[in-house]
Amino acid sequence: MTFSRSTPRTIRRSRLAAVALMAMVPVVGLATACSSDSTDTASSDSVEAPSSAFPDNPATGTPIKIGLINPEGGPAISQPGNREAAEAVVKYANANLGGIAGHPITMVSCKNQEDPASARDCANQMVEQGVAAVIVPTTSQGEAIVPIVTGAGIPIMSVSGSGPAELTTPNSFVLTGGFPGTLKSMAAYSKANNLKKVTAFVTDNGSVVAGTKAMGEPAFKAAGVELQIVPIPKGTPDATPQVSSGVSGGVDAVAIVGDATMCTSVLKAFSTVGADQKRMIIQPCIDPSTIEAAGDAVEGSLLFTTSDSESNDPEAVLYRSVMKKYSPSTDIGGYTVVGYQSTLSLIRAAAGLTGEPTPAAIITALEAAKDVPLPAGHGMSFTCDGTAVTGMPAVCSSGTMTATMKDGKPVDPQLVK
Repeated sequence: MTFSRSTPRTIRRSRLAAVALMAMVPVVGLATACSSDSTDTASSDSVEAPSSAFPDNPATGTPIKIGLINPEGGPAISQPGNREAAEAVVKYANANLGGIAGHPITMVSCKNQEDPASARDCANQMVEQGVAAVIVPTTSQGEAIVPIVTGAGIPIMSVSGSGPAELTTPNSFVLTGGFPGTLKSMAAYSKANNLKKVTAFVTDNGSVVAGTKAMGEPAFKAAGVELQIVPIPKGTPDATPQVSSGVSGGVDAVAIVGDATMCTSVLKAFSTVGADQKRMIIQPCIDPSTIEAAGDAVEGSLLFTTSDSESNDPEAVLYRSVMKKYSPSTDIGGYTVVGYQSTLSLIRAAAGLTGEPTPAAIITALEAAKDVPLPAGHGMSFTCDGTAVTGMPAVCSSGTMTATMKDGKPVDPQLVK
């Protein structure tokens, strides 16, 4: 899945066409949904990163503040593991990677409850604290956060994005194809497997429903697949009525796009109504709480993801090793990995920075970053020069992968080409 773009980041604001722009992204070049990778993918917790991954190179300069806005403490969504993983990376980098340009990192955290008010409050706190960059592992409130942070001249980095502010704003850096890439990959998988009708159960939250309509409907239509979208209100404890309706009428497969609570509700309802359609899920659906509550409904599902935390790929091994050393009590399953990915990606991309690590200097370093290995990315890399995906200049890579759920874990990760 390769895209190109010639418009420079410096003039991209004039090219914004909001959601309408995203709706034009086509499904291309996917005769099959996945491409095999030769890396040994057998999970093994006993495999640890070599000592060279921990070179004992402590940061000694003046501290640099890096902000973290994390979905945590809300009534429906709370992912503290993201923050704990980000904090583990900071400890790892400060002890072994020289922090950022030799400066030890101090993390300034804010808990976003996934509503516009708290999201804006967190963004304003980052500006007031004078952070040099902001990390947002995941959120549905990008439209509230990004304009405030980037408007202050501060770069912001996320693993994925779902709205135009995240995907198109200057000084926003989105590491992977994220939500658009996931929808395109799901459409391509549906086409390759001769599926004619798919229902997407989507959290009725922020820009997710609008993004699914804008990006999902044209992607599935281009693949020759009918897509119907069924919103699930936040915090719904029992989605049986929505699921019962959504799997009727000749539906061949379902896609579940939401947080862990929503995934649990939909998957449990899937078992309740005795549905047997193929299931396409995303990373929050393999949260330990969902695995425990939904049981067999998760088994055999196809996970569309941008991270590999279970295989023997060196990046997956490094993830487990860093977490074991610096945050041993954190459950590393589910969406925890995105806190690790986003934080270590910022540090890796800024490795070439010289001089004081100001926001402007970090922006320059990020824009110059090319083919940087994506942490826990199973061989994927990112380049933040605005050319990865046409019409989405903030996106640094179009990559994604799939894995099959077996015994509660994703196995056999396959890069989507």
